[in-house]
Amino acid sequence: MSVERIDALMMKKCFLAGAKALEARKDYINELNVFPVPDGDTGTNMTMTIMAAVREINKITDVTVDNLCKAMSSGSLRGARGNSGVILSQIFRGFTKELKGLEYLEVTDLGNSIQHAADTAYKAVMKPKEGTILTVIKAGAEKSVELLMEGESQDMVAFAEEVVAYMEDTLKRTPDMLPVLKQAGVVDSGGEGLMTFVCGALAALQGKEVDLDISGVDAKASPAITTGSSEDAADIKFGYCTEFIIMLERDQDKVEKELKAYLQDIGDCVVVVADDEIVKVHVHTNHPGLAFEKALTYGSLTSMKIDNMREEHQEKLIRDAETVAKQQAEEDQREDEPKEHKADGFVVVSAGDGLSDIFKDLGADEVIEGGQTMNPSTEDILQAVEKVPADTVYILPNNGNIILAAEQARNLTEDKKVVVIPSTNIPQGIAAMINFMPGQPAEENTQQMTEEMGNVKSGQVTYAVRDTRMDGQEIKQGDYMGIADKKIVAVEKSLPEVTVELVEGMIDEESELVSLYYGADVTEKDAEAVADLILKDHDDLEVEVQYGGQPVYSYFVSVE
Repeated sequence: MSVERIDALMMKKCFLAGAKALEARKDYINELNVFPVPDGDTGTNMTMTIMAAVREINKITDVTVDNLCKAMSSGSLRGARGNSGVILSQIFRGFTKELKGLEYLEVTDLGNSIQHAADTAYKAVMKPKEGTILTVIKAGAEKSVELLMEGESQDMVAFAEEVVAYMEDTLKRTPDMLPVLKQAGVVDSGGEGLMTFVCGALAALQGKEVDLDISGVDAKASPAITTGSSEDAADIKFGYCTEFIIMLERDQDKVEKELKAYLQDIGDCVVVVADDEIVKVHVHTNHPGLAFEKALTYGSLTSMKIDNMREEHQEKLIRDAETVAKQQAEEDQREDEPKEHKADGFVVVSAGDGLSDIFKDLGADEVIEGGQTMNPSTEDILQAVEKVPADTVYILPNNGNIILAAEQARNLTEDKKVVVIPSTNIPQGIAAMINFMPGQPAEENTQQMTEEMGNVKSGQVTYAVRDTRMDGQEIKQGDYMGIADKKIVAVEKSLPEVTVELVEGMIDEESELVSLYYGADVTEKDAEAVADLILKDHDDLEVEVQYGGQPVYSYFVSVE
């Protein structure tokens, strides 16, 4: 099949085919996560970014190249989520800029657009890193230049196939460019997302039958607290979280294997770890007694604990409903109250209801629910900025994956000064707000807030979603991990143990305050117990425990 030019309708078909392909593989792309943590969201971010553009395209009644370019660029720009989504939006922005004013596309137009896409994407990132989505789009630009200079073919299909093949080969080589990718055994997730879109678009250009039905995809989904229904508890197959320790009374070489096999027959989420003369056990089951009886054949039991997960689930639903009702009431009240114009205001991204309350107490005007797994879009941030009646609005992303979207929102704001404080985590955001000085010029506040963020050591505790070896640590699925400075520094089977170990590695002679922000899966009692363990060996420290309510991460930790 030879195609020398394509019109706006074919261009639209290619874009929609690429978007559909990306949506279909978003979960796979999410799993290409370097860290084995449960927050891979590259596929979701890229999909929601491109679907925002799709929504704009579907509004077009007069399908021309100009109208398509405007919809692709504007829609993806405002809908961009996460670093990968922002970079993708810049790729579309550069690609479409080269096509304005055309009635159809030829090989030269396509090649020039790919080059412009790569240039625009690189300029959007302050410190471009090779081995990422940027490298993959640059490979497309390099191949385009090479083919255009040869000038042998005017066939768009043949041209596109060669460019895509070169980009695919480059993607496969990304682990050789970034050691962290090779260590995790994955290619770059952003590059995989881009290639998924490109291959979908190429299939349409090749004349293949492609699925363009995207009616079931919600391009407008925004981060929010999600509540379940009363029926959700019935979906919990095994209702009792059962934990205990076996004190072995005789040599039992096969206990780990035998007990794990038995527990898997009566439940799930099984963890059995043998350590010298003890065996730690965790299982979700409907018959805790059977688990205890089997364990007693190996030795005596201690530290036995049973939690009714269905009951806890209902309690969580009630708490979530109360939180949503409270937020809605506060929102309604804010809408009704006349807002007094002021010099400075704040837009903050927060990962949990407890953290949101902390930021509001510190003076945040608008709090966007978001963080890992639920990055707000540029449009979400823009709308929040517009609501703040201030001459200068400070945005605190509190997540490294949200900074680019915040900067994009800043660049799109025209009626007020917007300053992005590059906070990469919650403790940094709290430190920045505490050190804001009313009445000072924006430049001085920006410098002071940014400097104070650097004085805070930050860490997180979460669990592993797969077996791997990273940062010198042997990690098994279900292990708890302590992460500091983007490195996994502690791995344990016990949540309290890994949290204490993380803190031990963060404190030094100058440390005075440790703050523990406990998440949705941790009780206040458990968090206080961890604080006591820290104080046991460091009675000169002050340890604060505060409810954060964040998902995924059991603790956010700061040391000052």
